[in-house]
Amino acid sequence: MKKLIIIALVLVSGTIYAQTNFEKGMQKAFGLWQENKLDEAENMFERISNAETDKWLPHYYIAQINSLKSWNVKDENILKAQLDKAQEHINSAMAISKDNPEIIVLQAHILTNWVAFDGMTYGMKYSGKITELYAKAEKIAPQNPRVVFSKAEWGMGSAKYFGQDTKPYCAEIEKSIELFATFKPESDLHPNWGKQRAEQVTKSCKE
Repeated sequence: MKKLIIIALVLVSGTIYAQTNFEKGMQKAFGLWQENKLDEAENMFERISNAETDKWLPHYYIAQINSLKSWNVKDENILKAQLDKAQEHINSAMAISKDNPEIIVLQAHILTNWVAFDGMTYGMKYSGKITELYAKAEKIAPQNPRVVFSKAEWGMGSAKYFGQDTKPYCAEIEKSIELFATFKPESDLHPNWGKQRAEQVTKSCKE
């Protein structure tokens, strides 16, 4: 019996140690990101994703970093390399955590990177898919502020492109700000971005 208790304690302490390593690694990666050391942060997330094969969060943040780096990139070869990597890791995240609204929103963002780069070429290819992704995310998590905001921002961008009224989307963005105020992520490591961007966009609604 005593041996069994010792074995159980070793197993439990091993689990706690593994969790602590995961959390420490993730926090270190976030720290590098805050210092604007995107490549170092990405490398850290990659090491974590290789060690923690059942965790979707490292893949999510690798995809997000590559999506963010792709805004305003003019060289299609660089853009393709970054967005291919983002897509690879979003696929890995989806395989681990199916029908996750956070991952679905980020997938929509990655496709939006392509549309922003070349609307004529990629708008027709991806616009319908992006709209579908936001509809799916909204169905799963209608009170998630990133879902509400990202869906409204996409709608607003499309309306501007086609010369339509953007005001209906302003109300949705204001709603997302209210949701951001009360939203509690599952942990300190889970996605909790978007409030600042939503506040910026809602200011442009009032101008």
